[in-house]
Amino acid sequence: MLDLGRSLIASAARDPDALAIVDGDVRLSYADWLRQISALVQGLADMGLRHGDRLVTAMQNNHAAASIHWACQMAGITIVPVNWRATADEITFFTENSGARAIACDGSSVDAVRASATDLPCLTYETDVDGAVRFEDVVAGSAPDASPKASADDWSIMLYTSGTTARPKGVPRRHRAERAGTLAHVAQNLMPMNDATLGVMPLYHTMGVRSLLAMTLLNGTFVCLPRFNCADALGLIADERIGSLYLVPTLYHDLLEHPDFASTDLSAVKRLGFAGASMTDGLLKRVQAAFQPELFVNHYGSSEIYTFSIEQDAVSKPGSAGKAGLNQDLRVVRMGAGDPAAVMAQGEEGEIIATLAGDEAFEGYWQRPDANEKSLRDGWYFTGDCGHFDAEGDLYVTGRVDDMIITGGENVSPVEVESCLSMHPAVEDCAAVGLPDERWGKIVTAFVKRRHAVSTEELDAHCRDSALANFKRPRRIIFVSELPKSPVGKLLRRELVAGNYTPEPEETAAG
Repeated sequence: MLDLGRSLIASAARDPDALAIVDGDVRLSYADWLRQISALVQGLADMGLRHGDRLVTAMQNNHAAASIHWACQMAGITIVPVNWRATADEITFFTENSGARAIACDGSSVDAVRASATDLPCLTYETDVDGAVRFEDVVAGSAPDASPKASADDWSIMLYTSGTTARPKGVPRRHRAERAGTLAHVAQNLMPMNDATLGVMPLYHTMGVRSLLAMTLLNGTFVCLPRFNCADALGLIADERIGSLYLVPTLYHDLLEHPDFASTDLSAVKRLGFAGASMTDGLLKRVQAAFQPELFVNHYGSSEIYTFSIEQDAVSKPGSAGKAGLNQDLRVVRMGAGDPAAVMAQGEEGEIIATLAGDEAFEGYWQRPDANEKSLRDGWYFTGDCGHFDAEGDLYVTGRVDDMIITGGENVSPVEVESCLSMHPAVEDCAAVGLPDERWGKIVTAFVKRRHAVSTEELDAHCRDSALANFKRPRRIIFVSELPKSPVGKLLRRELVAGNYTPEPEETAAG
């Protein structure tokens, strides 16, 4: 298999004049981008970085971050992209844990980098750090065309998973796994040559990385949006003729709610994809009606194994995550058994596991044998998600094993409750969790952000009249101003359980 560096060179040779990347006034063809990347390869070498070293990057989605990503692939350097919102302590952890030899930052992260305990060589973009090398100076220079120094078996990237109670875990991935995941992404989303996508999912997240690599393999255009803003996103979708959108459900929701949405030219958008969280039935129908795409894909996966399953017609079967991806095999096994052979019958709920033999799979966490022991068993990855297969062999993901609400001895999926509530026209957003109760152990509690006035009684009647089983109905409904979410739009149910939410103001609630 080709490594990623040779893949980039092949794209530049195939269509050197195709538009590769857009970032504000920066518009680079593949030939021009390869020249810039070659200069960066030389610049990283001048900083002392060699094949096999690791470079931490804390940057927004700008052309510098994308170029550095590709320069690392060419040079055989493992890129370690981290959240640009990271604190100084987190920056220190990432650099020390990864064993990085250098760090790159921009204006969004420079204060944290300066305040961190790291004294590594630094590459900066549109900002200054004492003694740092400036990206602008490096790419302004000339350098010979870079030659790929990595093989398909070299490490390409190390992503860090989100930490909850423990430190984040490093997920190292090889060139061959990254390329296999990208090729499957292209095929499963029916993406054409010279496609264009909105580069808004962060490059420290597997969705953002896949969008960048997919566009480059297709001689497509990666349109940078450094920080999500609805008005800017809608403008770029229209102006740059975006053909494929790949977002978390929260961002689709926000686009639809923006006042500019109705007047935006969406005619170029043919393919929609979502991942990172489930999409409620209500939002699914609204997005379908608004965009009327040719393809609407529900992608279920993770940083560890990019694709678990794919549903290419998300609207036809709401809630379904479809069938195993091109490089995958899935099972649902008894929760808590830790045994890949403890397969559940059709329709029975259990933990979803994925084979580690697939081309997209990682091989284990970075310096975390405890995490490997918990999640990797007999050639299978235990996802921590629960779900079931239906009669047609389609997978339904019902939530995290830890999020399952056990009330009066019955299991209740929060996703099922949320999808029911989302179908009420007054519900803009919602989340379901289990809160402690002396009699039931946990009671199903719904947190609702209202679009307009609605009472708890009306929502309860809506649930009673739906197909939701009676024991799954929310016994308590709390109206909130916002729901807590991660930087990439994942619902943080644990924050609601901990009481970290903002109730709706009294005057709004009264209305």
